Amino acid sequence: MPTTIVADLRSDTVTKATPEMRHAMAEAEVGDDIREGDPTAQRLEATAAEITGQEAAVFCSSGTMGNLLAFMCHLRPGEEVIAERDSHFLRYESGGVAAIAGGIPRTIAGVAGRMELGRVAAEAEAGTSHKPRTTLIVAENTHNMAGGTCLDPGYMRQLWEIARSHGIAVHLDGARVWNAAVALGVPVSSLTSGCQSVMVDMSKGLCAPYGSLLCGSADFIGRARGMRQRVGGGVRQIGHMAAAGLVALEAMVERLAEDHANARRLAEGIHQVSPELVDLDLVQTNIVIVETGPIGLSGAEFATALADQGVLCHATGARRIRLVTHRDVSADQAERALEVIAGLVQSLRDG
Repeated sequence: MPTTIVADLRSDTVTKATPEMRHAMAEAEVGDDIREGDPTAQRLEATAAEITGQEAAVFCSSGTMGNLLAFMCHLRPGEEVIAERDSHFLRYESGGVAAIAGGIPRTIAGVAGRMELGRVAAEAEAGTSHKPRTTLIVAENTHNMAGGTCLDPGYMRQLWEIARSHGIAVHLDGARVWNAAVALGVPVSSLTSGCQSVMVDMSKGLCAPYGSLLCGSADFIGRARGMRQRVGGGVRQIGHMAAAGLVALEAMVERLAEDHANARRLAEGIHQVSPELVDLDLVQTNIVIVETGPIGLSGAEFATALADQGVLCHATGARRIRLVTHRDVSADQAERALEVIAGLVQSLRDG
């Protein structure tokens, strides 16, 4: 790794807490969240529930935990979960849906993170003595592996109607739903209110150092609290961390548009040098997927070459890398990162 970092584009999870968050954490009113409850965590939970159009919420240590609690509440062992093939919970959450919740994934290859809705309806199983029952549909918004693409309110309404007609619940992995709402110019609730459960994350683009929230009906969240305790997720004076989440919701959502603009600038600049490397239609929020096959490198090789020049990113496939913009990458840093990336691509082209 070079001494000087031009830009850390590995993920929006590398963001640091703001001074306002640190102050709020130090001054937070707290209590034992497992006993009588923590007042600051309760305020964060109520705020998240209101924003998502749900009745209640429970603060969790991570998005993985939030998703897992939802699966544990929705599913009985041997029941099916319909999800897009490259969903985050299938690729990066250690198989918890199957290993802990007992769910059986039934996957559908999506286009830009969207499952074709006719396929969703066709794949739903009522269950027989031989076939498992489909109990849950999981959607992801924004879709990480598709490049931060958005599911719009119209798509979500159709998904909710299909699920309702089949007696199936919908869970939204909304780790970056804040980005989707800002990009689409809609309230978060228009993307979440018809779901039976919603997970939202504080520690990505919103910059909080900890936590996610699982939102749903009051009864559902009551059960989720029990599941949280079962998997060791109960924390005592969690208000110190929840205080940062409150600052995040108050001050960090609208500024996500800056991250989107920086991602767009990166994508357009790379596209200008080599159009086949970036599909601009997929650059909707703060993630840019770069295909490395056309320049003759694997994703890992290209990421290493960029790291040697101070631009940090991840290979997310055999021949692709992912660039993620966030608060700690300024417009100037994004521009300098683009110069490095474009220069490397051009040198490989001239090779």
